Amino acid sequence: MHHKLSRDCQATAIPSGAPAALPAGTEVMVTQTLGGNVTVSTDRGLFRIDRENAGAIEGFALPEASPAPATQAGPFEEKDVWAALKTCFDPEIPVNIVDLGLVYDLAVEALPSGGRSVAVKMTLTAPGCGMGPVIAEDARQKIATLPGVESARVHIVWDPAWTPQMISPEGRKVLGLD
Repeated sequence: MHHKLSRDCQATAIPSGAPAALPAGTEVMVTQTLGGNVTVSTDRGLFRIDRENAGAIEGFALPEASPAPATQAGPFEEKDVWAALKTCFDPEIPVNIVDLGLVYDLAVEALPSGGRSVAVKMTLTAPGCGMGPVIAEDARQKIATLPGVESARVHIVWDPAWTPQMISPEGRKVLGLD
């Protein structure tokens, strides 16, 4: 279904990751809404529109966000970090970054204050993908809001190189690879 932008809208070009401005009146077709952002196709290519700007798409309502994986109160739990990472998506692939096999390492360090420092190592499906920093920052922000997390860092690494064999059985089903 085609929609028009009711106002000028900030977006991110896919796959370059470059900031872009889509002018009011641009015709867009929504191709994905996973992870709380919107991927749209235009005559200029693909763009990611953040949740905050999704209201610029006339006649389109972003699906309700999934509830946070944890309440804002309570103890830190590593499973909540994994749940947060499962809400992060490459804007071109309808599988979360965990099931795509992009998350290589998750390290949690207890801090003297009682909080936690969380460091994630992840890769991308292709070197040079400009969306990497955008996806990594999305993951970092979601981890940083979890209870007990004082510091969150997401590092992009290239070793080992990602291969489609790293996709989980759940991800393979979504992609029709089984």
